[in-house]
Amino acid sequence: MRNLKRALAVLFVLLLAAVVLFFVLENQQAVALNLLGWSAPAVPVAVPVIAALVVGLAVGPLLGAYGVMRSKRKIRATTRQAVLAEG
Repeated sequence: MRNLKRALAVLFVLLLAAVVLFFVLENQQAVALNLLGWSAPAVPVAVPVIAALVVGLAVGPLLGAYGVMRSKRKIRATTRQAVLAEG
C-alpha cells in the first residue's frame, strides 16, 4: 500500500511538472510590468504568473495558520473568563 501511495505521489509530481513546463513553453511572449512607477524588465509572461503562484502558495498557509492561532487564543480567553466567573 505504501508503494502505491508513493507511486501515485511521484506520478502526480511528474504530471504537475509537465503541466508547468507546458505552461512555460506556451507563454513565451515578453511582458514588462509597471507598478507604482516601478518598471520591471521584460520577461516571459510565465515568469510573473509562476512567481505570483509561489507567493500565493507561501502566503495562503501563513494566513490560515494565523487564523487558527487567533481562534485558539479567543477560545482560551473565553474559557478562562468562564472559569473565573464560576469561581
